[in-house]
Amino acid sequence: MHPYEQRRRDGGLRPPTTRLRRPILAALAALGLLTGSLAGCSGQPSPEQAVDDFLGGWRDGKLDQFRFLDDQGQQITGAKVLEEIKFLAGDLPTPAVRRNGDASVGGDAATAKLTVDWTLPGGTHWAYPTAVRLKRDTEDQWRIIWEPRIAQEKLTEGDQLTVRRVAAPRGQILDGAGQPIVAPRSIIVIGVQPSEVSDVPALVKELEAAFKAIRPAITPAIELDDLPEQIKQAKPDAFVEVVSLRKEAYQQIKPRIYDLPGTKFREEQRELAPTREFARALLGSVDPAQKEDLDANPGVYVATDMIGHGGLQGRYEKPLRGTPGSTVVISRRNDNGQLVPTDTELFRTEPTPGTPLKTTIDVKTQSAADAALAPDSHRTALVAVRISDGSVLATANGPGGGAENLALTAQVPPGSTFKMVSALGLLDQNAVSLDGKVACPKTFTVDGRSFKNANDFELGDVPFRTDFAKSCNTAFAALAPKLGDTGLAETGRTLGLEAKWELGVEAFTGKISTGGSAAERAAAAFGQGTNLVSPIAMAAATAAVAKGQWQQPKLVLDPAPAGSAPVGPQLKPTSVEPLRTMMREVVTAGSATALKNVPGGPVHGKTGTAEYDNNPAHTHAWFVGWQGDVAFAVFVENGGGSGDTAVPIADRFLRNLAAR
Repeated sequence: MHPYEQRRRDGGLRPPTTRLRRPILAALAALGLLTGSLAGCSGQPSPEQAVDDFLGGWRDGKLDQFRFLDDQGQQITGAKVLEEIKFLAGDLPTPAVRRNGDASVGGDAATAKLTVDWTLPGGTHWAYPTAVRLKRDTEDQWRIIWEPRIAQEKLTEGDQLTVRRVAAPRGQILDGAGQPIVAPRSIIVIGVQPSEVSDVPALVKELEAAFKAIRPAITPAIELDDLPEQIKQAKPDAFVEVVSLRKEAYQQIKPRIYDLPGTKFREEQRELAPTREFARALLGSVDPAQKEDLDANPGVYVATDMIGHGGLQGRYEKPLRGTPGSTVVISRRNDNGQLVPTDTELFRTEPTPGTPLKTTIDVKTQSAADAALAPDSHRTALVAVRISDGSVLATANGPGGGAENLALTAQVPPGSTFKMVSALGLLDQNAVSLDGKVACPKTFTVDGRSFKNANDFELGDVPFRTDFAKSCNTAFAALAPKLGDTGLAETGRTLGLEAKWELGVEAFTGKISTGGSAAERAAAAFGQGTNLVSPIAMAAATAAVAKGQWQQPKLVLDPAPAGSAPVGPQLKPTSVEPLRTMMREVVTAGSATALKNVPGGPVHGKTGTAEYDNNPAHTHAWFVGWQGDVAFAVFVENGGGSGDTAVPIADRFLRNLAAR
């Protein structure tokens, strides 16, 4: 029942013969025989009230009690009008609509001006004026004349508003030279059309074999376990996406898969690094929006958006993506009854390009690091830092670029690479000298805990430089008391360990053992105990030894991260120069002689094998060092002896670097 009818029946504001009496009332008014305003006497609903009630019902989705007229004067129900409103809005939310001023009335007709304000995806507002017509019916009630142009003046019956997203050019991630690392590159989207697949198991088998043949191998491997069910659930003519491959990878297997029954291919452009492995864990990826992205960011993304996931792309998603633009067009049914967009553009906002992200990454060094890790099947990491200014030149992870950025975030024991820190502390205390004799027995016991060397070697009474070069654990365990309770931690902090520094991306700066039992201090002196580090922390510490002073590594330059740590103290020349000598002897006569003849100049370094649980056979492998102006750290998870895994990676890295 119409609300105005209810009011009349409840309140009896006018008798049903009102319209018959209007000429008499007008005559009386002209003769001055009627006092007061007609509206005041009548109390009848005004056209403004009718419009406001309509707009409230539109807003709330409740028009059932209203009766409308169409543009031919025929009655139309509120339910029908609401249905048409919802259809014409398409995927847009209900707009905010308000009346502007009083209605213009002429006899039994009135027009009210409106402002319609739609909120488009991304928060952009599209507001414009429109109008609604009204007619006073035979019962003296103002009826809304429903027509689609109330919503937008160019809409006709059956039209629908369609929003098209105009993606903003994504901000580039730039290398240290200011050149884009990530750029549009060709990919091939491989899919299948169910109606053309005659033997699903055979197709899956052929595809799996082809994907495994790609070199370098894709890690993690492409799994097709759910493909048969996807094909079964899809429409016969659907494109069931299997995988997207870089064009160069696709070309390797094209002869094997192109003619398989049901296979289909689309070439597209994606924002990609130079290679699949290139700083993959650091950079992250730009991929189609997933359901979880849409759910977590209502109104921000649409299903066709490409957004950053992980790494720098994910962390800096908002400034990199910019602000998308929008166009609103009218969709109409074609001769086949399909609703298709027309060329009638009603609204447009231009996108705002994303902001570039400047990094210190050096393409040559990063590529050399990625290639060095590629042959190893372990989880690996390599970080390279420019000694002169602290710029991070490479953060590589393996295999296949790594799913996790171990280069920056690993929290693992450093093993014998930490003898670099212990030796510096001992030299600072004048507790040792290069040629002073320090015994290297086969075992050394502290508080009932026995320590030994790799492969149970012993050197006897030898110069400290030999203990260092050969990586004698028992010698360092015996020297631990000379560092005191806090000496190791204090020395480590001069090399930036445990410091609070900000790269612009998550990084672990280390945790150094301090105090504890005599056995704990003995273990900590050669990198065991409760010491924890990351490759970036050890690369920065190594750079400090090479330079003579620690400075915070820098990775993201613009936008500049807040909270940069101050430079460390100058290291004592009387301590750091002997340490450099010993680190050179590790390569010339110690545990890393495999690096003695690599091209590019002298290499200084320290090997490390770190136990990480209660099984001595379970060890991580390390190598830290520098050549020229590049300091680096190599980490191999569960890599066994450093000479078997970490040192060969360092060798490949330096040779790759020299060759590029």
